[in-house]
Amino acid sequence: MSDMMDTEKQRASDWFRALRDQIVEAFEALEDSHDTGPFSEDAPGRFEVTQTKRHADDGSDAGGGLMSVMRGGRVFEKVGVNVSTVYGTLGTPAQKAMAARGVPGIEADPRFWASGISLVAHMQNPQCPAVHMNTRMFWTPGAWWFGGGSDLNPCIEYDDDTAHFHATQKTHLDPHGEDLYPELKAWADEYFYIPHRKRARGVGGIFMDDRNTGDWEADFALTQDIGRAFLPAYLPLVEKRRVQPCDDADKDVQLIHRGLYAEYNLVYDRGTKFGLATGHDANAVLMSLPPLAKWV
Repeated sequence: MSDMMDTEKQRASDWFRALRDQIVEAFEALEDSHDTGPFSEDAPGRFEVTQTKRHADDGSDAGGGLMSVMRGGRVFEKVGVNVSTVYGTLGTPAQKAMAARGVPGIEADPRFWASGISLVAHMQNPQCPAVHMNTRMFWTPGAWWFGGGSDLNPCIEYDDDTAHFHATQKTHLDPHGEDLYPELKAWADEYFYIPHRKRARGVGGIFMDDRNTGDWEADFALTQDIGRAFLPAYLPLVEKRRVQPCDDADKDVQLIHRGLYAEYNLVYDRGTKFGLATGHDANAVLMSLPPLAKWV
């Protein structure tokens, strides 16, 4: 694999940015809705956009992206939608981790390029589910692959919400092969499990990593459809639940559940570990953490 993939890299990077723009617009439109339930008197939230930079060990530019965070809105207590394109040379621990996953030649030639979108939403109303979504492309001189998915993290579970979220994912995956949804669902169930709590952090979704069938176009098309599934899977749930009443007991349940999210992301999440280990902007990497959480 060589720099002949520059066109493919640019297409992937452009797609992640376009998806980011679409989601930011949709989330701000939710904030502008007049019927937002218990938090309708709050001012509508807006994203604060900050450019992020990654610097190599020698201080040279190594890419960056956009960190877009909304805090204290009517619907979203905290939501981040980040995109980045970074590149450089992997350090020794990251090289060993990649080699252990079967990436060919990474220790002999540790150059890398990575681009993706990462989203986490924590909601004002405990009736509204939190959510996570990311898609990404990774390249080294020896290999390329795609990864990502989305999973729903309600503190108050509704079976019909879970069914809608999963059904929408399946609809978008089925054109790529009817075996994909059960495979990626099972992968999400395993990946988003918290061993020390002996439970999942939410109600699941879909997840994949190291996706390289040898057909870049097909794998990119699948990654795009994972991204396209997000808004139709999630927005109807927020629109339905944001108007429901909630009380202090519901908020307490929400804060305790957020503790699970924080534990998972700090202890197990592969993306968090990679971002911090490779020198990306720490605030952007830790954007996923909830604004408030509690432990019993």
